[in-house]
Amino acid sequence: MKFLTIDKIKQQLRLDCTCEAELLEDCGNSAEETLAGYLGYMDEKNHPSVDKMLEDFDGKMPYSLMQAAKMLVDVGYQYRSPVSMQTLSVVPYSFDLLVKPYVKL
Repeated sequence: MKFLTIDKIKQQLRLDCTCEAELLEDCGNSAEETLAGYLGYMDEKNHPSVDKMLEDFDGKMPYSLMQAAKMLVDVGYQYRSPVSMQTLSVVPYSFDLLVKPYVKL
């Protein structure tokens, strides 16, 4: 992970134990990449680039983007299995509100 930490993730998920560290790391990496892609930070192979995103913010993520990434971790941790089309839902308005000002057009 480039800007999230296990401690921040555990706080978001309200976890006390050190169990599932690998899963938390995977959720954190996935959330960072998803956020980078959503914002439009892509590398030369058109893959999400967390490094490019961090460059734009001089290595310090805005609080709203940090919160959005933690929200993605929360969803990824709680819903570890794929969803069917019947349970598909829209991104929560609060996530969109946090992220929209930073989307590259």
